[in-house]
Amino acid sequence: MDVKVDFDRCEANGVCVGLAPDVFDLNDDDELIVTHPVPEGSEDAVREAVAQCPRAALAEA
Repeated sequence: MDVKVDFDRCEANGVCVGLAPDVFDLNDDDELIVTHPVPEGSEDAVREAVAQCPRAALAEA
């Protein structure tokens, strides 16, 4: 599994970071960092992060 980010839509709200911190993080400039590929066992958390993203900036790839 992998996840795509539409950085034009992402506002770095951090919802995904809270739901899947082993996959998503924010750097010092509040830019989203994504671990590729998604670590095994994190798929459900990533799917939840995709569903909960307030800007619909995430998609399962």
